[in-house]
Amino acid sequence: MSVRELVVLGTASQVPTRHRNHNGYLLRWDGEGILFDPGEGTQRQMLRAGVAAHDINRICVTHFHGDHSLGLAGVIQRINLDQVPHPVTAHYPASGQHFFERLRYATAYREFVELTEAPVATDGVLAATDAYTLSSHRLSHPVESYGYRLVEPDGRRMLPAKLAEHGIKGPDVGRIQREGSLGGVTLDDVSERRRGQRFAFIMDTRLCDGVHVLAEGCDLLVIESTFLDEDERLATDHGHLTAGQAARVARDAGVRHLVLTHFSQRYEDPAVFEAQARAAGFEGELTVARDLGRVAVPTRHL
Repeated sequence: MSVRELVVLGTASQVPTRHRNHNGYLLRWDGEGILFDPGEGTQRQMLRAGVAAHDINRICVTHFHGDHSLGLAGVIQRINLDQVPHPVTAHYPASGQHFFERLRYATAYREFVELTEAPVATDGVLAATDAYTLSSHRLSHPVESYGYRLVEPDGRRMLPAKLAEHGIKGPDVGRIQREGSLGGVTLDDVSERRRGQRFAFIMDTRLCDGVHVLAEGCDLLVIESTFLDEDERLATDHGHLTAGQAARVARDAGVRHLVLTHFSQRYEDPAVFEAQARAAGFEGELTVARDLGRVAVPTRHL
């Protein structure tokens, strides 16, 4: 059975707190796992969340501030210690190549696993598989930062009433799906387009074009909301978003489920982030992320 869910490993910005670990998020997408922004302590949070090194197929780093990347050393060494049987690909800003190398080889260990370095230097497609296309887009932060977007290919939904109308049943259903037509009946006559699911991951950034491009039409959007609205000037100065700004992005993009995260240690009550997001007009599903929480990708539109 396919599983599509976000496992939240940490939600703190800049420094961990007693209740929040540094960033870390694993997206389970059917049989594959994509680890985003492993901050300090990610390896231990994986253990607590029931996430194994074998679950990781890709690592995506938005930028090289410590709360988004210091966990790379431990995670990469754990992948090798456990001798993960499949290759792992790492995406990260090309300008931070020296940081990635320092973290990858922070200490001595034996390398058993093929780890492919795939630095990001521009907007565009990073990988295309049968299950998804992964792309990146530049964000606006004091250091080079990229957001990531995952889009499932569109499919077809068979329409039982139309199949019956044309007398197509049993093995012939599979045949028309494979061949596109059968006895003068086309696939379009008995099916409709099924929109692929969409996910985006947006961390440290002020408002910019990239934020809107990444968020457009997402079923699940994970986005930073470091500050509350009353500190908007501070957010802009430091290259971050407020809860209200993130919610308006989601509202305008038609996002179905919004996940707010990356909270400043200055705020103690997470309910305020939810209140400000609702006040900004976002009416979809809303989660204020908590460490070790899980968020399912919304079911498909019928």
